[in-house]
Amino acid sequence: MTRVAIFVDTQNVYYTVREAYGKHFDYRRFWARATANREVLTVRCYATDKGDAKQREFQNILRSIGFEVRLKPFIQRADGSAKGDWDVGITLDAIEYAAQADVVVLVSGDGDFDLLAEKIREVHGKRVEVYGVPKLTANSLINAASQFIPIEGELLLG
Repeated sequence: MTRVAIFVDTQNVYYTVREAYGKHFDYRRFWARATANREVLTVRCYATDKGDAKQREFQNILRSIGFEVRLKPFIQRADGSAKGDWDVGITLDAIEYAAQADVVVLVSGDGDFDLLAEKIREVHGKRVEVYGVPKLTANSLINAASQFIPIEGELLLG
């Protein structure tokens, strides 16, 4: 059975799906599609934690589906800018699992992950599936993936 490791850039997915479609990502349908007929090694969502009740409810829904939710505190700087991305954490976890997985699934449109996708494919010889909003996913990431799967249609809620 094909072994899969899945990594979801929750912030990126939330904002790109909302901007492109005015909707939400269907995590249940995604789970069913990405894990079908596969042995699941890990399925992780990475998010910033602002500590509000609605966000905690969403995180609990993700956990009930089966996702491991990794949180980093949201930091608001004095100059008004914010910090809280998970790029390095996602990269480290994906590299760690690349040795065991046959397929690494990355859910993000962030072009910063193009080097990660290339490394997993070239160094580890593994398949990399990237899910992203077509018009908001970096071309470099699409080109670095073994397969690009558009977030549209049945992967949308509302």
